[in-house]
Amino acid sequence: MLLDIIVSGLISGSMFALLAIGFSLIFGVARIVNIAHTAFYMIAAYCIFFFTQRMGVGPIPAMFMAIIIVTFLGLIAYRFFIEPIREHEAAVLIGTIALAIAMQEVMLLFFTGDFLSVPSLLEGFFSLMGVKIFFQQLLTFGAVLTILIALWLMLMKTRLGLAVRCMAEDREVANLMGINERRVAMATMGISVGLAAFTGAVVVPLTILNPFMWMEPLIIMMAVVVLGGLGSLKGSFIGAYILGFTEALVVFLIPKGAFLKGSVALSIMILVLIIRPEGLFGIAFEEER
Repeated sequence: MLLDIIVSGLISGSMFALLAIGFSLIFGVARIVNIAHTAFYMIAAYCIFFFTQRMGVGPIPAMFMAIIIVTFLGLIAYRFFIEPIREHEAAVLIGTIALAIAMQEVMLLFFTGDFLSVPSLLEGFFSLMGVKIFFQQLLTFGAVLTILIALWLMLMKTRLGLAVRCMAEDREVANLMGINERRVAMATMGISVGLAAFTGAVVVPLTILNPFMWMEPLIIMMAVVVLGGLGSLKGSFIGAYILGFTEALVVFLIPKGAFLKGSVALSIMILVLIIRPEGLFGIAFEEER
């Protein structure tokens, strides 16, 4: 059971980490609360289903096509829908909720509400201490770990990463130093949506597709971001694995109470916020200084 919990916790935590870090990036740079973030994850999953099951495209090309299409869709949504209202936080919140619901309804229209699935990229499994570990699970974890390392290198070693970190730390000073806020925000939105699309691409063989699949990850993702501290990438990473392992513990230790996994995760978030309102690694934005 311990090994089951570890494997399940790593997979869930990795998925939450990718979603939460993407969400934290665009929030930190542009102060956008993008409720539609997990809807892009859903769109990517459906794109892979469409390309592989209805168009006969191979799974690897389908993944790349899905990520490119969804990232482009996210940039269009940002440029023509979110950017004009980004200074009005309530309007952005309501607008992104409407955008997510619109994408949900489009998926309902084209794919109905049926439960769908995509075959695994790697079939088979091996046993470790009597526990079945599927090759697809290892592939998913390896792909997520690779992307997280690549993202860290981009943020720490590139000019774009430096600009993103400067914008997240203090927008006013970044503007005074000559950083183009609009371009950095657009690039960050592309990275954010790309991470959501990649999450949908690697997780789709392990889950069931339906037009409402974006809602549960949204709740957990928001809990991760608040638990770790708004705008903190390190907090999002650590918070994701805390809630991922919490869910795994609830599912395996209380099988009949598995439906409580979301409630337990949110309870942990509330407990941490009572003790530390800014989250585990909360940062102070320039507006609050």
